[in-house]
Amino acid sequence: MFTVLPTTHQALTVPEAMAALRYSRSKVYDLIRSGALPSFTEGRARRIPAESLHTYIRNRLEEAA
Repeated sequence: MFTVLPTTHQALTVPEAMAALRYSRSKVYDLIRSGALPSFTEGRARRIPAESLHTYIRNRLEEAA
């Protein structure tokens, strides 16, 4: 679906999500804090499930329609 997303990764790092969305680091963390972009931490590492990214984009498209 997205050429920027690594196809073998089920969970992306914040920089990978930033690249996929073309958003700044602060914007991605704002989305995480607001709950619009679900994520989890493993130790100190923040991960965003690829499906969460796809859902966020679908929701934004529905809102725009």
